[in-house]
Amino acid sequence: MGDVRTKSDQSTTRAMNRRLILNLLRREGAKSRAEIAAATGLSPAGVTFVVSDLIEEGLLIEGQSVAGAQGRRPIPVAIDYAGGVALGFKLMAGSVECVVTDLETTPLASLRLPLPAHDPDTIAEALAAAAPKLVALANRPAARLAGIGIAMPGVIDNQRAVCIRSNRYGWDNVPLGDLVASRIGVPVWLEDDTNAYAIAQQLFGLGRHYKTMGVLAIGVGVACSLVLDGKLYRGAHGAAGKFGHFPHMEGGRPCECGKRGCLMSYFSEPAMLQTWHERSGRPETDGRAEMVAAIAAGDKAAHSVMREAGETLGRHLAGLMNVIDPEVIVVGGEAVAYGDALFGPLRATLERFAFRQAPPVLLDWEDDSWARGAAALVTQKLFDFETTAGNA
Repeated sequence: MGDVRTKSDQSTTRAMNRRLILNLLRREGAKSRAEIAAATGLSPAGVTFVVSDLIEEGLLIEGQSVAGAQGRRPIPVAIDYAGGVALGFKLMAGSVECVVTDLETTPLASLRLPLPAHDPDTIAEALAAAAPKLVALANRPAARLAGIGIAMPGVIDNQRAVCIRSNRYGWDNVPLGDLVASRIGVPVWLEDDTNAYAIAQQLFGLGRHYKTMGVLAIGVGVACSLVLDGKLYRGAHGAAGKFGHFPHMEGGRPCECGKRGCLMSYFSEPAMLQTWHERSGRPETDGRAEMVAAIAAGDKAAHSVMREAGETLGRHLAGLMNVIDPEVIVVGGEAVAYGDALFGPLRATLERFAFRQAPPVLLDWEDDSWARGAAALVTQKLFDFETTAGNA
């Protein structure tokens, strides 16, 4: 038993050291082996051992030694983000947003495809057919396809790549990861779309330098993923972060979850548009662009909708933030287009109800962040960034 425990301990230590080194290089860029040892507290021999393994696996690449005033400087090593490509699929109501990225989630090409139906086999076939097209568009023949990430709204078993429940698609216990992997032959990871978005923000986005943060999404739905001490919090059943299902008005508007009066029934982006139509008499064909123009023109109904949404979301968000005490809140989704009209009241209300100082609210204006979030699942799993809390 002693030998078994020793081997197990060595394996655990090695895995921890790998993650420690990879996360250091992700956050701070290329470093020499000596710099890695100094920054991590690992022994020079331990660093050399792990770095050699990572180079052999193709995860790290050595740079060039540069001559300095005191001779040649040590050779730096860095993560080889260009050595592979990842595919990201963001499933939406009637379409799928597709992207191919390098392993730093830098987009190389993208496209949007219609979804003719919502049954699992149709979607799996559509994603499998899109994969070779995306790889060809990337135009990186030497790069390997490292894997596929799929982001969708729902309760997800991340470990098994199974959709436990999706109200939007009407799915229960669908093994979408296996359905796609069996057609393509590469690893496939599945995640709730807001969680995937949070992973992208944590790894390479606005949350890159924070260990504890809230990631608020206001789009077709409303959700708030939580990163606690460097690790995404999924909850006991994969259902954490369903912020949009906070009760807002008993017996109110119907929600896709089957209940009535949920927060997202009033303050998702489509719901805010609905309220604007009701208050202003504007036609239902007026969408986001018309709402933005109305806000800029001083439309009272549009501003009242934004103020009510910002204040209500800010009050609920303050309660949640008082529980987790985040360093920052990152916000994405279609409603970011409404800018200060929405987020001015949200920030002011958050400040008013925060237990102490309200965290800064950072808006993500990037259009491709959601599909990149799906691709980030590949990078996260490939480099195992998430496993050790506090090092992400």
